[in-house]
Parts: sequence; C-alpha cells; structure tokens
Amino acid sequence: MSMFQKSIINSVKQDETKVALRWASFQKFLEKVEYIKTVKEEKYQDGFLVDIFENCLGYTLDMTNPKSFNLEREKKNETDGKKADGVIYVNEKVVGVIELKGQDTKNLDKIETQAFNYHASHSNSKYIIISNFDELRFYVDKKTAYEKFNLFTLNYEEFKKLHLLISYESIKDDVPLKLKEKTNSFEQDISKKLYKDFSNFRTALFENIVKNNLGNEALASSVLNGEDLNQQTLLRLTQKLCDRIIFILFAEDRTLLRTNTIREIREEFINQKFTNYTLYDIYKFYFDAISNGNEKLDIPKYNGGLFATDELLDSLIIDDFILDENVQILSNYDFASEISVNILGHIFEQSLTDLEELQANIDNVNFDKTKSKRKKDGVFYTPEYITRYIVENTLGIMCSEKREELQIGNGILIPSNPKKLTKQEQQTKDNLQEYKNWLLNLKILDPACGSGAFLNQALEYLINEHKNLQNDLALMGDLFASYMVEEEILEHNLYGVDINEDAVEIAKLSLWLRTAKRGRALTKLADKIVCANSLLEMPFSENSFDVVIGNPPYVKEDTNKNAFKGLKESVYYQGKMDLWYFFGCQALDLIKENGLIGFIAPNNWISNAGASKFRNKVLGDGKILEFIDFGDFKVFEDAGIQTMIYIMTKSKDNLKYKVKISKNLNKNINSDEVLGFLNKNLNEKFDFFISNIEKNKMLNKIIGFSNQTKEALLDKVEKLKNFNIDGKNEIFSGIDFPQDFLNKKSKEVLGKNFNIGDGVFVLSKKEIDLIKLNNNEVSLIKPFYTTNELEKYWGDKENKFWTIYTNSSFKNPNSLDNYPNIKNHLDKFQEIITSENKPYGLNRAREENNFLGEKIIVKRKSPNSPCFTYVNFDCFFNRTFMIIKSKRINLKYLTSLLNSKLIAFWLKYKGKMQGDIFQVDKEPLLNLPILKIDEESQKPFIKLVDEILEAKQKIKDYKPLLDEAIKNNNFDREIALKKELENLENICSTNEKTIDQMVYKLYDLTLDEIKIVENR
Repeated sequence: MSMFQKSIINSVKQDETKVALRWASFQKFLEKVEYIKTVKEEKYQDGFLVDIFENCLGYTLDMTNPKSFNLEREKKNETDGKKADGVIYVNEKVVGVIELKGQDTKNLDKIETQAFNYHASHSNSKYIIISNFDELRFYVDKKTAYEKFNLFTLNYEEFKKLHLLISYESIKDDVPLKLKEKTNSFEQDISKKLYKDFSNFRTALFENIVKNNLGNEALASSVLNGEDLNQQTLLRLTQKLCDRIIFILFAEDRTLLRTNTIREIREEFINQKFTNYTLYDIYKFYFDAISNGNEKLDIPKYNGGLFATDELLDSLIIDDFILDENVQILSNYDFASEISVNILGHIFEQSLTDLEELQANIDNVNFDKTKSKRKKDGVFYTPEYITRYIVENTLGIMCSEKREELQIGNGILIPSNPKKLTKQEQQTKDNLQEYKNWLLNLKILDPACGSGAFLNQALEYLINEHKNLQNDLALMGDLFASYMVEEEILEHNLYGVDINEDAVEIAKLSLWLRTAKRGRALTKLADKIVCANSLLEMPFSENSFDVVIGNPPYVKEDTNKNAFKGLKESVYYQGKMDLWYFFGCQALDLIKENGLIGFIAPNNWISNAGASKFRNKVLGDGKILEFIDFGDFKVFEDAGIQTMIYIMTKSKDNLKYKVKISKNLNKNINSDEVLGFLNKNLNEKFDFFISNIEKNKMLNKIIGFSNQTKEALLDKVEKLKNFNIDGKNEIFSGIDFPQDFLNKKSKEVLGKNFNIGDGVFVLSKKEIDLIKLNNNEVSLIKPFYTTNELEKYWGDKENKFWTIYTNSSFKNPNSLDNYPNIKNHLDKFQEIITSENKPYGLNRAREENNFLGEKIIVKRKSPNSPCFTYVNFDCFFNRTFMIIKSKRINLKYLTSLLNSKLIAFWLKYKGKMQGDIFQVDKEPLLNLPILKIDEESQKPFIKLVDEILEAKQKIKDYKPLLDEAIKNNNFDREIALKKELENLENICSTNEKTIDQMVYKLYDLTLDEIKIVENR
C-alpha cells in the first residue's frame, strides 16, 4: 500500500531542529492516549487538529487565528452543502481534506469514500487525510495507495516520515506530490532495469541448457524413457528454474530465508575443498532444503510444489558461470524495499511475451511483439486501478452487504469488559464469528487468470478484510482471533484457470510471493490454479462460485480461427461472435444465484449482431448492476479497442430493473481523470445516469442505455414504428475483398518491383489502361466507389476506381483462361491473395444485383452523425458500406428519415457507438423506428430530397468552373459562381433543417422533446 520508495524518502533532508521540537510536542499527544481511546469523536476532533496538526505539523487553525490560517474546521464542499472535518489551504485554495472518526471506527476503509467525495468536490484538492485518532492514512489524489501511521505507537523515525509528508511546509511546497512522481519514475526505471537483467539471465540460461543438454541421450533415456529431450521441454525447465531463483531472491530480502542466501550458496561452491560439486549442485541442495526444511541452514519447510523434486530439472547440466554472474546481478536488487510484488507482476507479464519469442525462435518463426500470440489471443495485462475497481465492486460489495446483514457494518462498540459480555455484545461476537466462517467459504474465480492480476487483487482485499475482522474479534475478547489469514485464503477462496501453462505457473508464484511467511509452508495451489482451456474443460463445477472476475481474451473468429476450435458445438456459439462472449455466458453458469460477476471487455457487445446469444443469456439469467463505458479512453495502451466494465449478478428477479451507467464522453482524458471517472466525480467529460432494462423488450434485440427522459422519448418514437426493413432480402453488405490494394505487409512479400497502394482487385483508370482489356474482359470490370464519392444524401456518379468483379466460380484455376489480361494481372499477386475463392475469386463478391440500380448506401462508420446516400446508378463498393434495397417503401422518403436528427438520436442511444462514431451495420438497421406514411404525405419529403440531390450535383459541376475562373482572373465569373455555390449550399442546409422539423412533426414531438434531440 505504500506510495513512496524508502530510498527516495531517506534522500530528503529535513530541518532536524524543527523536527526534534515538534517530536517533543508529539510526546504531549502520547500522554493523552488512554483518554483518546474512550472519548467521543466529536468531543476530540478540535483537540486532535490542535495536538497533531498545529503543535506537531506547523498548521494554524481558523479558530486560533481567524485572520491568518491554513487549516479550517468544517469547510463546506464546493459542489454541495456537506462538510469535511478539516481542509488545508495554500494560497487561499483548498489543497487537502481531512476526515476524522473516533476510536470506535477501527476500519478506515469505511470512510475512504466519504473522504474522497469531499476531495472531489474541491477542484484544487490533491491530498486526503483520514484518521481515527490512532491510525492515520495519507493519500495523494488517488485511492489506490496510501501511507499509514499508527500514532499511538509512533517512534521517532516514523514521526520524521509523517512530518516530511504532512507538515504544512511540505504540503505548501507540494513535497508529497514530487516524492510520488519521483517514486513512480524510480519504479519505472528499476522495473525496466530488472526486466532487462532478468530477461538476459533467462535467455543466457536457456541457451546454456540447450547447449549442454539437447541431444543428451543418457539423460533422455534415464528420465524420459527414451523420449526426445526437445527445446520446448528445456524452455519449460528454464522457466521453472527462474521461478525458483526469483523466489530465493525475494525470500532472502524479506527474511523468509537468511539474508544473503545467494551469496552463501556461492561461497559454499567456491570454498569446497574435498568435493567437486557444480554451482547448480549446490543450488539443488538448497532447493531441497527450501522444500523440506533444513535446521543447519536455518531454512523452514516451504514445500508448496515450487521446489518439489523434479528429476528432469535436477538432471540438467548447467555451466557454473551462467548461475554465478547473472544471479549475482539479480541479487544486487533490494527485493524488500525497491521491488514490490506489483513490479514483479508486470515483469512476469512481460516475460510471458518473451517466452513466446523464445518459442518462436525454437520454431524458426519470425516474431513481432506487436502481433504476438498473446495479442492474437486477445490477452492484455489489466492495469491495477481496473482490478481494484472490479474487486471492490464485486467481492467488496458482497462483503459489505454481509456485514450489514449481520449488523457489523459500521464498526463495533468496544465492550467495557471483554471477559463478561452483555447479551448484545455476545450477539455481536457471534455475528463476527459467522462472518469469519462466511468469508472462509467464499469462492472467487478468474476463468482466464493469466499471470494472476485479479487473483492477487482479490487476495489483497481478503487479507485486509480478515485483518480487520481479527481486530474486531480481539476487541470482543476472542482468544482465538488470530489465525493464518493468507494460508486460509489460498486454501479456500481463490481459483484460477488459464490455457497458458507458463501464465499459470507465474500466477502461482506471484500468489506465493505475496503470502509467504517465514516458517510457514507454501500453500499447495495445483488444484486451485489450473492450466486448462476453461471453455472446453472447466475443472470446476457450475453454480459453485460467489464471485467471477476477470479480463477474458478478446478474439474475433475471422482473426484467429484456432481459438474457436471445439467451440462451434456450444449452445452459445454464433457467427461473427467474439471469444469473450463464451466467458460471459460461462460466468453466469458458474456463479451461484445472487453471486457477482465483474469483467472488463470490449463495449460493443450490447449492440453487436454476433453477441445476440450472449445478450439473451444476460437478459435471461443475469441482472446488470453497473455498466461503465470508457468510450475512446484506451484502458489498454497496446490494444486499440473501446472497453467497458460490467458488474452483474445472477438473478431471476430481472424482468424490469435499473442500471447505473457511467459514460466517458471525452477521448482526451488522462489516467488521473479516469480514476475520477470511476469514482463518479462530476465532470462535463462524463455522464452518469440510471437506465432501465426491460427483459421482454430487449430479448433478441440490442441493449440500449439512456436516462429516463431520453428513454421515454425513445419509447414514444418506437411505438410509432410501422415498417421493418427485411434483414434477409433488403439489407446487404459490400464486397469482402481478399486484397483491394497492396499493403505494406504484402509488398514485403512481393518485393521491390511493387509499391504500396498498387491495385490488386481495385484499379485506377491508369492501371486499367495498362492492363489493356479486351472486349470480353470489360464485362468483369465494375465501377467502384469510396467515401470520396458517397456523401450524405448524394453520390457522385463519376468514379475514380474500378473493381475486378469475380465471384466464387472463379475459384477454378482455369476460370480466367478467356480473360488473359486480367489473369496476367492477378497472377502477379497470387502469393499474397488470401481469398477463400482464390486464385481469382473475390472472398465475398455478394449478389451482383445488390449493386445495380436504385438503393440507399449506408456508411458503416461515420463520425458525429450517420450518413445515408441515395443513388440510382450501378455502384460497387467494399464493406465500408451496407446496402438497403426495397420496393416496399420509397427510398428517397426513407433517405430523408434516415438522415434526420431524430434517427441520429435513436442510433446514438439504441444503435452502436464507438465514442463519437456511429457504427451503422445490420443490427441497428433492423431495429430502426421507421414510420411509413401514405404516398401523398411522402411527396414533400421526396421533393426536398430531390432538391438536395440536384443542388449537390450542381455544386460538384460548378467547382471546376470556379477553379477555372480563379485561374483566368475572371473576377466577375468568380463572384457569380461563389454566390451560386453559396445559394446551393444554403438549399442543402435549409432543406435538411426543414426535413428535421417535418420528421419531428411526423413523430409528434413536443418542443421539450425536440430540445432533447437537438442537444443529443
């Protein structure tokens, strides 16, 4: 929990005389401890601020000097009428808040939220202090870490640290913020340095093991029963040896083993006189001692499986210098103060990609870290602030509700005589014991646990919860209040599964490092943290978990078909789905009734066509409690995806309910602001509201979130719907090319005679001319259009590109024999054509008739507002566009509706959005609230559309004339054309506004409802 590196704190010089004088004042506070333990909170709050902040830390209270003070009692918040117990001023601005409780509040976690609400309401606040007069916590802007001081037992060195961080002189000069920034920089630097040294060690170790052991027939014969000892096996053994050495490095600096154990091993090796052991032999003696215990070496039995006998590992031949030089480098790091378990966690996660790279080298495969298997498999390391939020809002909420149920939620009253409890006090003690038993029986699962980020966060939360419980039980006179918390949690509470064996081993190691205690055996985790494909062979039973949390892998089938092997028979499978939907469905199967699920995943599942089965599963078995949409903020730096968090319960009471919605509206927020977003700090960049879920209305449809006012308006619009576009016969997709133009990757394959952008299946006029088509070949060439030609309402018939339009019949290698020039062209690109209909067919040509004649072209992704184009000419294009073709409704009338602000409003809240980008594909098109009116009533709409189309065509025609007039200095002509163009632009904008008003009237919107739409 500590925020600051010890070395950075120690590097700061203070005024020793001032500190000594204030330490003397602190002794007067200590003389009052027995009184403070019994006094009511409100009676001593003023006294505490005087005794600690004025007398020991250099502040001046407003009640001491009303004209010149820097600490004020009960200052009202800027955003509401609530008051913090104290606020700190610098230059007349509130820079810190103080929240105080009495000694009856033993668990300060309970007042964290209250204090941070005060902090959020003061725009310049950076520092948060909470205390119960004994424990004092100091935060810098965020909940994620704090410095803790126990004032009743504070020694001089600890007081110096308190003074350095919280004295007025330090706060005034922003010393804590600067120290935190230095700490962050230090941790980043040392993390990179350790990662580099560890990576170098592992690579050198692996290469040495391969050199000495690959092809060792005697070893293979004795241990592997004659099977080949391959590099994959040696890589696994290398990693296991690295895990053991990391544990020793960690253990020697944290008193689990004797300090300088690594140096001791080296000295044993160097000083041997009558033996000739290798350095690795000495290490193996120590491995055995760590596993089984050794009194002579003062090593307790740790066992746990990490150091269990491994005959193959023990049989390896390793050169002494490899273990000597490299391990000494690693031993120079201070794993007690410099290297936290979180830093190791990041290094472990990075090392998984390194292992993949080593594996690629074994297989002689080119390796690109940006396209690694873990990236391809949709695996991304979850930031700590995300794991913390999800754990606190699943496991944390569950614990809080249980405490409330047992009436132990707001702390307990300390009994006057713990040996003779009153009836009420005995009931409280019994309730605490019941809570302990409940805690020990919780089951928490991460079904795709990776290196264990979520499991470690849950572990940290449970350790803290048990420690608070132990304190409460001790206060009630429970002689058995103390128990082995970490061991109990690992034994009973935490479960994880991952498909990657290396990740599973690292997850185990990280849990061991976080929980290891001297003299206590490591908990066996083999049946708790398991290597398996949890979607095919989940090792744990359904309806057995209280909490399921995680960051499941995000994989589309068309990018990684292997990930879906064996899953197509699942009842949850459907086309165009994402792999993580399986995990979402599975979580609802694994969780108990009323259990809690917390996932971070892509945010588009609520509207994606390929997520309809998952949505129905959620609507059928689940109840969404909270949905947090990060919008354009990238939670994962190396993944360009929009993400969300959902907190969900399994519940049958889900016909109609309310959901808490948080939406980030600004793509430029920073990591500090996103913490404010998660804390629900009011900000114009964020939107917080309550939305309704109605199961029967949403089954087989998208799930849309909007506030109640907007929801009522959307319901009103939808009730007027009387026309559905036929998804099978009236909505179509554009051409799916294997390659339209040559990209960078393909150019690298083909060589220097080709250029990026060369036409493959899509050609420019110049490229068409170079091919020299014969009359027969012209029939395969179709006009191709892009976003440059297809605008809102109007499409420019004058195309700049052409496509070779070949359907699945051109899968036959002889199919282009009658089209020799096209054949010669495509043959040049055969090496990079990946179409399912290769050598010559497009991947998905679609029905040619879809592209002919009258239609509405739908731009699938459009920023700020949707874009629908009416065309009445043959027009071919790629999957950037969808097509609407219908004879059941006038397409010009439909174009006017679809381009209206009202439909844009509906699409924003009921369709798919990626930040400010409208994603208009098949799913939202099927659900559009189209109101078809009689033909006579359609005529005014059609007339306005015709005028827009005519005006836009004239604009296109006049622009080259204007350029010519400017070029020829024909000023009169230039002025006349500019005026005409301005008039034409006005016709377009005026007609669009008129259409908007006509659509409002059509759907019977009131003035207030129109304002809601206009301000969407």
